[in-house]
Amino acid sequence: MRQVINNLKYKLQKANKMDSKDHEVSRVYRTKAQAKKAYDRISRFYDYFAGVFEKKYRNRALELLGIKKGEIVLEIGFGTGHCLKKMAELVGEEGKVYGIDISSGMLEVSKKRLEKAGLLDRVELYCGDASKLPYEDNKFDAVFMSFTLELFDTPEIPKVLNEIKRVLKPGGRLGIVSMSKEGGNVLLRLYEWLHEKLPQYVDCRPIYVEQSIRESGFEIKYKEEVKLFGLPGEIVIAVKLPKP
Repeated sequence: MRQVINNLKYKLQKANKMDSKDHEVSRVYRTKAQAKKAYDRISRFYDYFAGVFEKKYRNRALELLGIKKGEIVLEIGFGTGHCLKKMAELVGEEGKVYGIDISSGMLEVSKKRLEKAGLLDRVELYCGDASKLPYEDNKFDAVFMSFTLELFDTPEIPKVLNEIKRVLKPGGRLGIVSMSKEGGNVLLRLYEWLHEKLPQYVDCRPIYVEQSIRESGFEIKYKEEVKLFGLPGEIVIAVKLPKP
């Protein structure tokens, strides 16, 4: 009986700890090479499962980002290219869209989508790691990430955000939609448990989205909390402050 009581106390303490805003964000356990291999493998089928799940929220975030004609914009983790296509339409012939993704399989799927839409000439795609962006300083009017920031390991998140800040123009906009640790619930705890136990299959995990962006020196302009089939998510729009 004492052992049962102790086990219950431990579970309650663990639950309370996970409710705390200071609880450590889960780590990402698979390597970049493993991630690339996995996304290459599922690239042709991605839209049939995760794409359906993400569509509503990525469209909302892109709408809030407010891309205009003539702008130069970047998408990090463009996946199968749905947002690239929309962004290319928004910037028009005067603008330019860039995209970076770790998966060559995703790049090929996106390229075919853009070719079919007659928009490939407005888009430049690159296969690589967003923790080291291959672009010059102050290049972009806006940067967009949809369900991508939470795929980076915890120590890498500030590095990615600092790289984004580097390539954004002063006053440039950042739009991110991501799973979130804000408003945690039982379902979120179960998801995090699955992430720890099955990291090869449950690769992303919730993070503190607004907090991470704010701590990287951006000014938050808008935040919207969303529910991703019961899991908490955040849409955050921020700007790079001009140097004083």
